[in-house]
Amino acid sequence: MNSPCLRRLAPLLLLAGVLAAGAEPAAPRPPGFRFPPRGEKKPTGIVLVDHLGPASATVPHTEKDFGGYVMVYFKDQTQSAYLAVSRDGYTFTDVNGGEPVFDGEILAEQKGVRDPHLTRGPDGGFYLAMTDLHIFGQLAGFRDTPWQRPAEKYGWGNNRALVLMKSWDLIHWTHADFRVDQAFPELGDIDCAWAPETTYDPERGRMMVYFTIRYGNKRANLYTAYADDAFARLETVPRMIPGIGGIDGDLTHVGDKWHLFYVGGAAIHHAVSARLTEGYVAEERRIDPETKPTEAPNLFKRLGTDTYVLMYDVYGGRPNNMGFSETTDFVTYRDIGHFNEGVMKGTNFERPKHGAVTYLTLAELQAVASHWKIPLDLP
Repeated sequence: MNSPCLRRLAPLLLLAGVLAAGAEPAAPRPPGFRFPPRGEKKPTGIVLVDHLGPASATVPHTEKDFGGYVMVYFKDQTQSAYLAVSRDGYTFTDVNGGEPVFDGEILAEQKGVRDPHLTRGPDGGFYLAMTDLHIFGQLAGFRDTPWQRPAEKYGWGNNRALVLMKSWDLIHWTHADFRVDQAFPELGDIDCAWAPETTYDPERGRMMVYFTIRYGNKRANLYTAYADDAFARLETVPRMIPGIGGIDGDLTHVGDKWHLFYVGGAAIHHAVSARLTEGYVAEERRIDPETKPTEAPNLFKRLGTDTYVLMYDVYGGRPNNMGFSETTDFVTYRDIGHFNEGVMKGTNFERPKHGAVTYLTLAELQAVASHWKIPLDLP
């Protein structure tokens, strides 16, 4: 979530709430950092629609159905999200030449999106969830105050909306901006709703969204709620995952266990449970190999192998970057370096933030490459 993905750029005086939750202080905006012009923008390549048509007759169900990868990530400079695709899971190409695909100014109440997460559902759909937050909204001219509400009471960011989107093809998307506090007044006066992710609950047969809620500018925990079929709203009151004091949760079902990676004390931690929403037993050790603060974990499997890649943001230095480790047993982890400084690379972009990876069929990969006119080495 980057609290969400933000600490290194926000003014220090606004970080009291994040620090109370265990995060590190942020540096001021780096010299030379400025927003892109608000004039004419390059087309994003996506189309917002009111409703999706029926799903494709050929729905991918197993790992053998997939032939490539897609990564979603964001940038502070635009407060927008991007897509990159890969055939091998090592080298990614941004589909829009390094320009936004999901324009925060269009999609969000605050005119900015952060912390994007993309996954596949059992219906074959792509489920995208993002934080509705522009951390430079005042500087960008979108509001008259640093945050929507006073930082003295509500802390850093203090947003309350999540952006929910769904697509069959990565091109046509439905879109909803969902205010958690208004939908569930029983939650009380929440500080924020951050870093949403989505997974399928096989026991309930529903897509579940999980995200961070903070209270009192200090208590930040992971909450779960179930989405409607259209992925336009949450239908159940968010419930806290017991026993996990952390933020930036990422869930993956492996065998008969759920693996939860999350952030505590500006480091990546790991917990395991036989049940999706409870019963997690956490390890005390730090999982990532970094010596600097980290956040925003995301796990994906290398297709055709028993290897899982854990990626995370390394935000405690200059320049910030994304780091990667591999594991086959969730006990030992092999450091495979940083983005564009190891085996994980981008052909036309660098330093993605708060990313997530899911899978494409070969036909979907070819269709995306054709639509955005990008060169890929495809059979």
